[in-house]
Amino acid sequence: MKYLSILGSTGSIGANTLDVVARHPDRYQVVALAAAKNDGKLLGQCLEFLPRYAVMVDPDAAQRLREGLEACGGETEVLCGPDALVRIATLKGVNAVMAAIVGAAGLPATIAAARAGKDVLLANKEALVMSGALFMRAVAEGGARLFPVDSEHSAIFQSLPAGFQCGREGEVERCGVRKIILTASGGPFRTTPVTRLHDVTPDQACAHPNWVMGRKISVDSATMMNKGLEVIEAHWLFGAALGQIEVVVHPQSVIHSMVEYRDGSVIAQLGAPDMRTPIACALAWPERIEAGVEPLDFTALGKLEFEALDAARFPCVDLCRQAIARGGTAPAALNAANEMAVEAFLGGRLAFTAIAPVIENVLAATDVEELVDLERVYAADIEARALAARHIARLPAGATSLQS
Repeated sequence: MKYLSILGSTGSIGANTLDVVARHPDRYQVVALAAAKNDGKLLGQCLEFLPRYAVMVDPDAAQRLREGLEACGGETEVLCGPDALVRIATLKGVNAVMAAIVGAAGLPATIAAARAGKDVLLANKEALVMSGALFMRAVAEGGARLFPVDSEHSAIFQSLPAGFQCGREGEVERCGVRKIILTASGGPFRTTPVTRLHDVTPDQACAHPNWVMGRKISVDSATMMNKGLEVIEAHWLFGAALGQIEVVVHPQSVIHSMVEYRDGSVIAQLGAPDMRTPIACALAWPERIEAGVEPLDFTALGKLEFEALDAARFPCVDLCRQAIARGGTAPAALNAANEMAVEAFLGGRLAFTAIAPVIENVLAATDVEELVDLERVYAADIEARALAARHIARLPAGATSLQS
């Protein structure tokens, strides 16, 4: 029996995790669930899975959840606030933590779970993008096991030799890896003429051809910032040098990523675009369990296509490479600038083609410091957001580049 705390249970990753868990009541028991403010959805999850604890970050939502549970006769204890997230991530008796809280809010609990030696099922990009060195240090010090949930990184993990441990220095060299190949769908604008990108709308940017995602991550897919962030994650997860990480556009999203070895072999992981596959893999590894995912019909696939990454169309990938090459707080600044730019685009205050220039200007204006603790990470985040806000405010309506 594996005992779980799920951080971010009302989001898509959390909901899919509970879907897989519900298929295997003999293998998994939910001890704690956590969400930001969606008390209605968390109430339903508590009544179905009967966790010992439920955490709401928002105090008003926590009170509503308490009242809802009392009215239904639920016995789940409701906790509130960021400290409660750390508490359920480090509970004695919990041996696996699904880290699926979006953004910096999930950092302390995710790092705490690693320090406590839990199996960390990592779906929180920020743990590696904003605080990669700190997080990997916590994994090593706590003796935690790290299982990537992002579909691309899960695919890489599955394509590496048995016994591979994420975060262990020199592992890819020991395994004879020549190259890690991240596949990218290319998003909704893969073939759109570049001259028309200035006028695309948020709804168009969020219409991903293969995946159903939230609006922010959908825009990241459209700019391919998500793929650049995955380069940063792969660097930390697999101990790979930047030169060993390649991005290839694969519109069908059937091959989720690949590993190329020194002997010329390439091992790929294929599957339907369904997050329950990497979730089930992380939950049960090295075993394989039913996840409710439809099997691939190879006769219906037709053909699989591959294209080189168009760096001019997707400049965010190179910006991510620049940030991780600079090291320290640069990736945290990049992440914050992107969030600010995407928010402005979704709010109709910034053109789609201005997202990358905002990030570029913030990186250029950022004084990179050594990543010594989470306080330094948060400070870099705040500073970058202020820089991005000033840059965005300087843009005239409809502009696509920053003013000098």
